This record gives sequence, C-alpha cells and structure tokens, in this order.
Amino acid sequence: MKKERLRTLNLDVTINASVETVFDAFSEWTQQHQWMLGTRVEVRKGDGRSVGSEIAGWTGAGPIGFWDTMTITHWDRPYRVDVLHTGALVKGTGTMEVVALPGGRSRFIWSEDFVLPLGVLGAVGWPVGKYPLLGGVKKSLTKFKEVVEAGALPTSALK
Repeated sequence: MKKERLRTLNLDVTINASVETVFDAFSEWTQQHQWMLGTRVEVRKGDGRSVGSEIAGWTGAGPIGFWDTMTITHWDRPYRVDVLHTGALVKGTGTMEVVALPGGRSRFIWSEDFVLPLGVLGAVGWPVGKYPLLGGVKKSLTKFKEVVEAGALPTSALK
C-alpha cells in the first residue's frame, strides 16, 4: 500500500448487548443490509466465519455502485474480525471489534485503513469526500445499535 495515500477511519458505538450478541449480529454478513447504508453483502467463498472466507459488499443504489471484495484474515469470536480489501476500487484492511463494557454493554469499533482510489483525484477529493463517508458510516452504526438492541435480526442469524 502506498503510505502517502493511506487513510484511516475509526468509528464506534456503544450497544446495550453482550459481546457475543454484537459479534454475531455484525458478522451475519447477509443481514448487513438491515443496517449498513446502501450495502448488501454475500459470502462468496468458505463459510464466512473463518480465515480465508471471502465476502463481497455491493455499495450503491440499484445498478450504480461497486463491489468491495474482502478476505477474512483474522477471526476471533466474539471479539474481532479483520479483513483484507481485495477489490478494484477499495484496497486496504478493515477491523470490526467488540469490547465488553460494564453492565452487559459493548463497544463496537469499525476501523478501516485504506488506500484512496483514483490516484491524485482521490487525494484531492478526500478532504471533502470524507464527510459523506463518515456520515454514512455513523448513520449505519446508529442503525446497527438500534437493530441489535431491538433484537430485530432473525434469531437464526445469532449463532
């Protein structure tokens, strides 16, 4: 990865649920459309629950968007999943981590280290373009909190 274009996003949300519940909810990849803005995810290789499994997220509206393909590089239920972004547009790493808090609550942390796409155009656009991206992820994490706390995922999703 080109260090000069590497960017980091770190966002988190506190959820009134156990680490197991939060982990199982975020790692039920095919259910992410319930809370991740403009994204649907599919498992393309493996079981989606082990190192080497491949998942892909379509981000966009209708036919306009892109595939963000990922390989799971670390799986430590119920605490952490690391992925390597392998797509044409998104390159880098991502971490989804759950930390236990007092009172049965959890902190869900979403971190991304990625290389800006589109070369110089991406670097020039980042100072402005990051705000819609951050807003979308924040909105998605707020929705995730609501979905988990409401028990709105199918019980079969919570393994």
